[in-house]
Amino acid sequence: MNPGPARPVPVVVLASGSGTLLQSLLEACDDPRYGLQVVAVGADRDGTLALERATARGLPTFVVRLGDHPDRTTWDRALAESIARHDPAVVVSAGFMKILGPRVLERFTVVNTHPALLPSFPGAQAVRDALTHGVRVTGCTLHVVDAGVDTGPIVAQRAVEVVEGDTEETLHERIKTVERTMLVEELPRFVEHSARPH
Repeated sequence: MNPGPARPVPVVVLASGSGTLLQSLLEACDDPRYGLQVVAVGADRDGTLALERATARGLPTFVVRLGDHPDRTTWDRALAESIARHDPAVVVSAGFMKILGPRVLERFTVVNTHPALLPSFPGAQAVRDALTHGVRVTGCTLHVVDAGVDTGPIVAQRAVEVVEGDTEETLHERIKTVERTMLVEELPRFVEHSARPH
């Protein structure tokens, strides 16, 4: 097995909730051969478990609340500045429940995980929508974030079967398990081939 780079590639993670995707990435980064390092975690609200996970590991955190700014443009500018302080090669949106604006997207390469096989079922209710439509297979997607809602170039996808009796909660839990593995396995490949030079 080839050793990782002497200096790990810096990653900023944005998360709004429990941070299970973040946790999987942090655990992967514990292996120096992984080649990436989470250097900061940002959120759009205080008191999230994702921030607690970062703090427990001694990582810098930042919170940029939309309500603290007069409009989305100002918020977008503040978020971009907060990310820039940590000089990431790539930004991971891992359950970050805000649409990113042009100041972030023009300045950074951002990837996002989504609990459906895009372009099917974009948006915040992807798992519910898949069940409503009666699909037998759904899954998760890693994609580059662009100005649309879940419309950016697809990096990777993994399928998850819908089983008899699935609820939104049971299906989403199985998707999350696959989503975490996909992010950990595919992010280094994406960074190696696609991220802007650091």
